[in-house]
Amino acid sequence: MPVLTVNQVETLFDLPFNDLLYRAHVVHRQNFDPNAVQVSTLLSIKTGGCSEDCGYCSQSARYHTGVDNQALLSLAEVTEAARAAKERGATRFCMGAAWRGPKQRDLEPVLDMVRAVRSLGLETCVTLGMLREDQAQQLAQAGLDYYNHNIDTAPEFYAQVVRTHRWQDRIDTLRLVREAGIKVCSGGIVGMGERRSDRAGLIAQLAALDPQPESVPINLLVRIPGTPLGDLPALDPIEFVRTIAVTRLAVARSFIRLSAGRRDMPEALQAMCFFAGANSIFYGDRLLTTPNPGTDQDEALFDKLGLHPLMSDTAEPQDGLHRTGS
Repeated sequence: MPVLTVNQVETLFDLPFNDLLYRAHVVHRQNFDPNAVQVSTLLSIKTGGCSEDCGYCSQSARYHTGVDNQALLSLAEVTEAARAAKERGATRFCMGAAWRGPKQRDLEPVLDMVRAVRSLGLETCVTLGMLREDQAQQLAQAGLDYYNHNIDTAPEFYAQVVRTHRWQDRIDTLRLVREAGIKVCSGGIVGMGERRSDRAGLIAQLAALDPQPESVPINLLVRIPGTPLGDLPALDPIEFVRTIAVTRLAVARSFIRLSAGRRDMPEALQAMCFFAGANSIFYGDRLLTTPNPGTDQDEALFDKLGLHPLMSDTAEPQDGLHRTGS
């Protein structure tokens, strides 16, 4: 598929809503089981105290958000959490640490965590901030499946959200991850005060990555008191669904994860997002520091919609979440 320009992505955004959803759903059906959703669990393995100034983040040491600094979890704590996540139906276990980037003494215990989680039969994903080439290679050697590093927004809007590093720094880390042979999980955050053209710019940049990310999280800003973006008005829900649909058209073969902000989304809004092409969620009542729908809520929603979880990145459903008709 040819790379889309920002203007072409904006044209997709401008389609009548029903036409846009129809086109996105057709592309979704061409590439995925439309009733299957990949299920991941996210754990904060090191919380708070980050030196960066990302305007949306509760873990920045620059803001007063009520999030306490916590040291790196032990290997036993992480392994137990991963085991519990697998029992609840997750197929991928994601570990996040609030760092600008890991020092070597930080990375070594994370490598042990990756090996331990993988030994449970789960896919592994980590988000540790910016990486050096040797660190990406070490993660690959430990067997890491995915590295998450969101590009957040369009490069033109980035400096209005983050000033302690550059948008290009994120792209550089993604390049090192790819070169190490690790799959890429990269998406963005919407509702940060950006214009539609900025959302189009974000999607165009994701589509231009070569190869495109295997997993694309689309986060709806969680407005956290104490952060610079904590008082912004909420993004219009229909605009959010449009963003999911346009993303599906731009990255037809990527998993699109309905990520942060889902707890505040009514079931009908989530259902529209699944129809528009979202086919991955975080499962469990907490993300890194923000709440997520409870597992009972997700099971009930899956039942209502006739959805079932994927076994990893295949079309095979797996036991865990209740599957309609089972």
